[in-house]
Amino acid sequence: MPGNITDEEKLPKIPNLDAAQWKFYLKQHPGCGETEAKLLEEVKAKDMAPFYAEMCDELGQTIDTKLLNALKEKNTTKLAELDKKIASAEELEGEQELREATVDKAHYLAQIGDCDEAVKLFKTIFQEDKKVPLGVKLDVTFSLLRIGLFTNNRALIIENVAKAKKMIDDGGDWDRRNRLKVYEGLYLLTIRDFKKAAEMFLGAISTFTSYELMDYDKFIKLAVITSMLALPRPTLREKICQGSEILEVLHGDAATKTYLFSFYNSQFKTFFQCLAFVEQELKNDRLLHDHYRYYTREMRILAYNQQLKAYNSMSLDYMAEAFGVSINFIDRDLAMFITAGRIHAKIDKVNGIIETNRPDEKNRQYQAVIKRGDLLLNRVQKLSRVINI
Repeated sequence: MPGNITDEEKLPKIPNLDAAQWKFYLKQHPGCGETEAKLLEEVKAKDMAPFYAEMCDELGQTIDTKLLNALKEKNTTKLAELDKKIASAEELEGEQELREATVDKAHYLAQIGDCDEAVKLFKTIFQEDKKVPLGVKLDVTFSLLRIGLFTNNRALIIENVAKAKKMIDDGGDWDRRNRLKVYEGLYLLTIRDFKKAAEMFLGAISTFTSYELMDYDKFIKLAVITSMLALPRPTLREKICQGSEILEVLHGDAATKTYLFSFYNSQFKTFFQCLAFVEQELKNDRLLHDHYRYYTREMRILAYNQQLKAYNSMSLDYMAEAFGVSINFIDRDLAMFITAGRIHAKIDKVNGIIETNRPDEKNRQYQAVIKRGDLLLNRVQKLSRVINI
């Protein structure tokens, strides 16, 4: 298990990424009463007037004017209090008190969903005060990263991941260094870099403290799903299948455990059934929605290659039975991947057989060297013509 931290040591869930996920889910499943109730409860609890107005617009819902006005009134009162606190700190207190008052206001703006104003205010801390302690700068950067993840603002995420890395290299502490791995891993998932995301998640498993993003069980599930696609089989076995922290969590998550071990143990009929459920989960996840087709396709390719690796040939009947699908499905799926060069085999439709034709590794390397050599010669020739001119 990760290092235990108290509630006081946890960073605030500001903004709450769950609210953004619930809103996204309602876009996919309009009229889901349970999710709508959770989201509305969050809006009322956090006085999220800007978020509520934006939510109703995105979901095509009629705004409850009475509720919106009540939320706005609370926002106005609270912001006036925070502005008064900033003015008082500016006039009567020191830089630290002023900075704390400014951060409080920026957090409140982010909490209610006024993210643009929150970003502007957070950035003033860097612009106006050159004596900000490194730890405070990093905490502000993490706040900006959460806003970026909340709004799916990739430019904001990229900018602040780079800033956080530089600051950590300049002397950031161990906790923030490990926390950044989870933030960066989430971002890498949104741009379909599963390999690097898996590296980040694996590096944070025993040191996880990023409860402001998600709970530990969800983090482990993400790490498992990502690693299954990204890691070679021996590493998957060592880091995931035999990882004590992971197994402890999977003991209470039978679905993810079955998905992992059915794949590793080549129980492909069970694996395909699990993959169908994983596909729906990814489809309904706002950060992974754009990549669910890619993920399921790549996992099918891995499973097919894993099955075919042990045989020189195999009947279509046997392959279909092993994966629990129809012969027509396996025929179409394999043909598509064979044509794309992702599976090295050919299908003998007359005899109903799949024949593997694994490429010779030395020959492949030789051809790759020849290809690169030709490319280099072409570039040298183009360069020589330019020089001669």
